[in-house]
Amino acid sequence: MVNAGDMNGSGNLMDFLDEPFPDVGTYEDFHTIDWLREKSRDTDRHRKITSKSKESIWEFIKSLLDAWSGWVVMLLIGLLAGTLAGVIDLAVDWMTDLKEGVCLSAFWYSHEQCCWTSNETTFDDRDKCPQWQKWSELLVSQSEGASAYILNYFLYIMWALCFAFLAVSLVRVFAPYACGSGIPEIKTILSGFIIRGYLGKWTLLIKTVTLVLVVSSGLSLGKEGPLVHVACCCGNFFSSLFSKYSKNEGKRREVLSAAAAAGVSVAFGAPIGGVLFSLEEVSYYFPLKTLWRSFFAALVAAFTLRSINPFGNSRLVLFYVEYHTPWYMAELFPFILLGVFGGLWGTLFIRCNIAWCRRRKTTRLGKYPVLEVIVITAITAIIAYPNPYTRRSTSELISELFNDCGALESSQLCDYINDPNMTRPVDDIPDRPAGPGVYSAMWQLALALVFKIVITIFTFGMKIPSGLFIPSMAVGAMAGRMVGIGVEQLAYHHHDWIIFRNWCRPGADCVTPGLYAMVGAAACLGGVTRMTVSLVVIMFELTGGLEYIVPLMAAAVTSKWVADAFGKEGIYEAHIHLNGYPFLDVKDEFTHRTLATDVMRPRRGEAPLSVLTQDSMTVEDVETLIKETDYNGFPVVVSKDSERLIGFAQRRELILAIKNARQRQDGVVSNSIIYFTEDPPELPPNSPHPLKLRRILNLSPFTVTDHTPMETVVDIFRKLGLRQCLVTRSGRLLGIITKKDVLRHMAQMANQDPESIMFN
Repeated sequence: MVNAGDMNGSGNLMDFLDEPFPDVGTYEDFHTIDWLREKSRDTDRHRKITSKSKESIWEFIKSLLDAWSGWVVMLLIGLLAGTLAGVIDLAVDWMTDLKEGVCLSAFWYSHEQCCWTSNETTFDDRDKCPQWQKWSELLVSQSEGASAYILNYFLYIMWALCFAFLAVSLVRVFAPYACGSGIPEIKTILSGFIIRGYLGKWTLLIKTVTLVLVVSSGLSLGKEGPLVHVACCCGNFFSSLFSKYSKNEGKRREVLSAAAAAGVSVAFGAPIGGVLFSLEEVSYYFPLKTLWRSFFAALVAAFTLRSINPFGNSRLVLFYVEYHTPWYMAELFPFILLGVFGGLWGTLFIRCNIAWCRRRKTTRLGKYPVLEVIVITAITAIIAYPNPYTRRSTSELISELFNDCGALESSQLCDYINDPNMTRPVDDIPDRPAGPGVYSAMWQLALALVFKIVITIFTFGMKIPSGLFIPSMAVGAMAGRMVGIGVEQLAYHHHDWIIFRNWCRPGADCVTPGLYAMVGAAACLGGVTRMTVSLVVIMFELTGGLEYIVPLMAAAVTSKWVADAFGKEGIYEAHIHLNGYPFLDVKDEFTHRTLATDVMRPRRGEAPLSVLTQDSMTVEDVETLIKETDYNGFPVVVSKDSERLIGFAQRRELILAIKNARQRQDGVVSNSIIYFTEDPPELPPNSPHPLKLRRILNLSPFTVTDHTPMETVVDIFRKLGLRQCLVTRSGRLLGIITKKDVLRHMAQMANQDPESIMFN
């Protein structure tokens, strides 16, 4: 036996792990965090700061700084996200116009800015000014004719290919994580998954630069989804400057939730919609404190963007509209039809896009990302140029489709036949018969609609930043504008029909086609993403059309019902499942009558569970167990015979603890006994120093009995954010259920491939 003197002498050595050591409490890449442990660690930290603050003035000031650090981080995120969004908007405007021509007075001006400064612009030809020259005018001094058209066409394609090639090359070489929309991964990260580098500085830089390039190339994608990723990268960067967030993954995710809100705030100029988007669509854990901070971050971001004024109209909103006619109850029928169209389009898009992305992952196509981007860009540019509605940027297209036809509009969509005897105020123009411009615009819109539907399926998911909000809205806006013009002409020519008689008299302004475009845009975006509340709020903040909430709500709810009838998954959840991320969706219902014993490991016929004993295993035994298995942690039991549960030790912390002990504590060798109890075990004389690892042991692991229904287990995993749960019977350890086991069981019950869940 070791005598009392030896024991006391080695006591300090054995307890050295009562002091924290580097990297303890951190997680490996592609693993899930333990929410309960992170919450408990933050509570301990807060308790320590509160007790110390009473000791001195300096400690009190430090506690105040700690309390305010959250608001400082939100301020910094809002400022940086707003600035980046403003710069991206300005750069996209300039580079989109660069494909068609250049401003001679200042080459960094976009077409619109160039003609603002001109004194020679007439109202009828407001888009034409001598300072802005198309490439054909600059190179061959011709603005009209076949040769000028062909040269402009060729250079449009070349610029588009150049931008797309540069973007995909930058992503491939410097930041592979900068591709895609980023929202599926942000949702997964916010649910507690670790993807190192996904929110890093390189990703932030490359995503910002390549986002400008791909949107300018004319591909059918938007910048709104990627702006959420950019804002979350800002959030990750600033949270790493404060130990409160950098050392606690749970707290860091509160910052990222607020950053996502700031991202939507600057993407659409919709701060309240951003907060609701973060709450409804991306966040997993959203306490009230995070709601206030999200609101503040979204406010600062929107204010910063407004100060930069990238749209040049002194407005924060992207597609500001002013309609002069109220909507009528009879119009709810076409609005609901647009909702049905949005739901069907959402279902079609999700199924086709996922099938194409799966093909990309499983065939040789995935080995040639640069070639794929070049081919899709070339096809897009070749087909888009001849049609004026696909040639311009998608945001400009949506803006024109939302517009009401005033007396000063020069768009083809407003080419109505005017009554020469009309003496009306400018704002109140009655419904008129459509002119030839409207009919040709309808044909062009129909062709543009088919093209957008098809090309967006192949574009979303390529190895470049690609958002889905704007293309989805464009599809809905085109369909909506066409329906709106149809209803308007029907009301004009058949105002004596019973449905029009009450509210549409001859010479009255009854139907607003722009409103139908707005409702169609909301319906299609809702059908793809399955958003409802945040979608309606974003739409009315985006357009300023507050009195049209009811039509927007009717369309959003209808599109969600129709789309849900074909499958509950939105596009982001579908991409999460495609990539095999361990995301336990709150919206999924588990209704099967299985028990914990059916899911736990080990199953019948499998090797027994790998466990640690509380005081009988050597350092070598533990190192061998770690080397031979790839489990994230090990239950600790009294002994192999009794299997009474003591606690749970994480694999990573065992490795770090043993490594640190070998470096810092003399006498720890391979045959040193490891013990997890408060007091050391009784050892024979001259045996090596034992190693106490009680500090890294979780003494209150979450346990369920073997007869707990899986419905309850799934709820526990969802609501508490567990990594694993131990299964016991009368205190004896029977097995373990991990988050991966739960997800695989749910996939199996839904007749899906359980092996598609790839990560822990």
